Amino acid sequence: MPQASGPIGVFDSGYGGLTVFKEIVKELPDYDFIYLGDNARVPYGTRSFETVYKYTWECVQQLFDLGCNLVILACNTASAKALRSIQQNDLPQLNDLRKVLGVIRPTAEVVGSYTKSGNVGILATPGTVASRSYVIEIAKFFPEISVFQEACPMWVPLVENNEINNPAADYFVKKNLDNLFAVNPEIDTLVLACTHYPLLINKIREFAGPNVQIISQGELVAKSLNEYLKRHAEVEALCSKNQHQTFYTTECCSDFDKKATLFLGRELQSKQLIF
Repeated sequence: MPQASGPIGVFDSGYGGLTVFKEIVKELPDYDFIYLGDNARVPYGTRSFETVYKYTWECVQQLFDLGCNLVILACNTASAKALRSIQQNDLPQLNDLRKVLGVIRPTAEVVGSYTKSGNVGILATPGTVASRSYVIEIAKFFPEISVFQEACPMWVPLVENNEINNPAADYFVKKNLDNLFAVNPEIDTLVLACTHYPLLINKIREFAGPNVQIISQGELVAKSLNEYLKRHAEVEALCSKNQHQTFYTTECCSDFDKKATLFLGRELQSKQLIF
């Protein structure tokens, strides 16, 4: 029996994936989308590989049950700690065309076109830094590039508590950037390897200086997804196009809706998903 078409699923551990979701919708406005934020179990960034994989696979299966045939892990931690296991171990057992993609590879594929010095800085959660996923992926495409990482554990709570204009945000952004540039002052390109960080981009620009390129993932992931669908007609055919968008959270809907407006730039109404 043929697979029915359905929405494209976009998953994140919380709110940050909405910055990617926003760009994907802009790039693919005719498609249907379901966004799922696992806010009840956030944060993922400090959890073990096993826990992140377990939580991510559970949420991906929920999106599959909601009719999604293609799911984007719009979460760097999930992409770093769970994507490979899902693609190599879980999806082959389904014996169909359902796919799961991440956000790390689309960034790694193009970072070489941004840096002139060949020195790139990765700003990320402790979990993403520990995984070394960006170091590994960038080396596949640009082995000549030197990659330096800085874990920024305070940036996500600052964003989620709407403290981006607080002096504490200045302190922690400057502290982490100073740490990174102290390791290598020749870094000329910064990758915002967490989907929350674009909300801090003005402060990052301020403390990084005018000569440093800053890569925000949303637009890159959106363009990469568009190209993927063009190359894989069999997957594209399973993505419905009615311009519908549905939002789910595993936590309180009113809290999700309020904070989500910071990331999406507009109001929304979510539904609670309990499993």
